[in-house]
Amino acid sequence: MDISEIQGYASFFMTIFLVIMLYGYIIHLYRSEKRGERDYEKYGNIALDDEITSKPVEDKPASQRYKEENK
Repeated sequence: MDISEIQGYASFFMTIFLVIMLYGYIIHLYRSEKRGERDYEKYGNIALDDEITSKPVEDKPASQRYKEENK
């Protein structure tokens, strides 16, 4: 086996690995939205509604959410 064959196999397996990771992430997002943990459509609207007077997506500060999740 020369270096070009090794590169071919490596790129093939890397592509398969990245596809599996992508689908896993999509499933994670779908399940967390289905369970009601997060509403990702609100986060998607941040780019459209970016006025200084806009309502925050989440009411709690990040430090408070972190404390509640780690109890």
